[in-house]
Amino acid sequence: MNDEMQEILSDFLAESSEMLEALDQHFVKLESEPTNADLLNEIFRCMHSMKGSAGFLGFTHLVEVAHQGESLLNKLRQGEMSVSPFIIDIILEAVDAVKLLHADIRETGEDSHVDTALIVNKLTLTMDSADDLKDLMPAAPAVTSPPPAVTEPSVETTPTSEIVANEASDGKTIQSEEDVQVEPPVAIEASVPVFESAPGLSEVLNKMQEAASRTAKAASSSPAKSSGKEEDVTVRVETRRLDQVMNLVGELVLGRNRLMKLGYGLEEKYETDPIIRELGVAFAQLNIVTSDLQLAVMKTRMVPIRKVFSRFPRLVRDLSSKLGKQVRLDLVGEETEVDKSVADELSDPLVHLVRNSMDHGLETVEERKRTGKSPEGSVRLAAYHEGNSIVIRIEDDGRGLQVEKIAKNALDKGLVSEAELSSMGPRDIMNLILLPGFSTAAQVSDLSGRGVGMDVVRTNISRMNGSLELDSEPGRGSQVTIKLPLTVAIIQALLVEVGNATFAVPLASVVEAVKVTKEDIKSVNGHAVLNLRERILPLLNLAQTFQVPHERTTDECYVVVVAIGAQRFGVVVDRLRAQEEVVIKSLGAFLANVQGVAGATITGDGKVVLILDMADLVKNVPGSSFASM
Repeated sequence: MNDEMQEILSDFLAESSEMLEALDQHFVKLESEPTNADLLNEIFRCMHSMKGSAGFLGFTHLVEVAHQGESLLNKLRQGEMSVSPFIIDIILEAVDAVKLLHADIRETGEDSHVDTALIVNKLTLTMDSADDLKDLMPAAPAVTSPPPAVTEPSVETTPTSEIVANEASDGKTIQSEEDVQVEPPVAIEASVPVFESAPGLSEVLNKMQEAASRTAKAASSSPAKSSGKEEDVTVRVETRRLDQVMNLVGELVLGRNRLMKLGYGLEEKYETDPIIRELGVAFAQLNIVTSDLQLAVMKTRMVPIRKVFSRFPRLVRDLSSKLGKQVRLDLVGEETEVDKSVADELSDPLVHLVRNSMDHGLETVEERKRTGKSPEGSVRLAAYHEGNSIVIRIEDDGRGLQVEKIAKNALDKGLVSEAELSSMGPRDIMNLILLPGFSTAAQVSDLSGRGVGMDVVRTNISRMNGSLELDSEPGRGSQVTIKLPLTVAIIQALLVEVGNATFAVPLASVVEAVKVTKEDIKSVNGHAVLNLRERILPLLNLAQTFQVPHERTTDECYVVVVAIGAQRFGVVVDRLRAQEEVVIKSLGAFLANVQGVAGATITGDGKVVLILDMADLVKNVPGSSFASM
């Protein structure tokens, strides 16, 4: 495949991906608004465009599925079939088949590896049974078959010459006029009123003429609009290129940090030298430009979180049908922007949390009625910015987290002891669902019960330097709050020293740093702890964890309090160096599995520093699950 065809294929994949995302949402909306003809027309246009592009590229299987789906949609538009959950299910199956074909094309460049015979036959049989389905829908006149008794159109909307022609031809002119108007795009707009009511022929013709007039005006004005430069305001850029630019900006940030460090040293040593002063001004200007460039590049990588949220209307629809529950999904803050790398990693954790809310949180219709609730449960997904972070909140109005049940299951599975359980508060017990192997499901299903859910969610969120918090009110619902940095490439970090080694702790995980003495650190069951404001905080010694040669010359040290969700633990270090903006660099495939290390960076003084993975290190801290503050 030459470069030109490869570019055309890439454009097709990108555009069809956007259409597929839109179709899932459109069909869910159409199910609740079956008479929304504008929405039906929009769905038809998406399917038609996809079919045309696939035909040009020679993807015959995709064309066949899209064509059958388009034909079924056309019957819905023409009023020959009614919009029903059964029809929506079948068309959504066709959309799923198109997604599989789309993935096959992306991987192999062909669409021949997916069997489409079943869905094509199902679509064909559904259209063949249109006459049977038609008996189930209210009677409505079709545009192409007016009542024979009505032969005269309205005098107000039809010229006299047309009336004479109509009378002379016994209504044949009316029939031919409709035939002409049904075929072109005008017919799409003209057929809209037929879905809503059953007006007389004169009213139908009146509305058809109004639609034709509006279309003609739009067509006459469109060249003037498209002749300007507005159509070129966007450019489609590959993510790989943006990643390269972001990597270069990261290198620039590291160079900036190095120059600023050297500049400060020169200013201290040669404070009165005018050249050094001018050099300081140049460094300051470079700092401003680099920061602005970094911000600009970060913004180019930003995508609306709608890209993540768009899959949930379809997910909630299918899952509510499977569970036999009535669920309403509310999406808030869809325009909130987040880095694409964060958006890509965020999808799976959110899917699991929404499934959890529907499976475990929301009650059945009968249970909700018994407790005086609305039969329809609610799941709410909200996103908003908070400082340099994005906050995502998943809420439901179900039964809430059952503390007693969680405690019993954790005890039965040996995740906690009775002594530990007796010292825990309600919030601490809630956090037990984040432990590996925890599950409250009575039996294993394809939705839950394997005990690998919330632990994976917490780990994935933590790897993005984010945090996860739980809150619940019995009988009123539960809430999960995720807080993430806007980007994962460049982060703020706290540099700490242990012996001669320097480590970077992601600042998003740091709660506070306290200075303590050797006497303040106690031992409980052989593990070091700190009594911090009447709370027992388990401690992790970095020197022991990373086997750093270390001889303490003073009785004083620092404890950096770290939060991973609702879990708290302290990291014992010798010195706090500085807060610095660092660029995360991968250690490569050979060192990818080093425990407790998320990557590396180069500091302003030119040293290579390891960036700690606090979500990984928390597993090495005994009792960290119970140190909620």
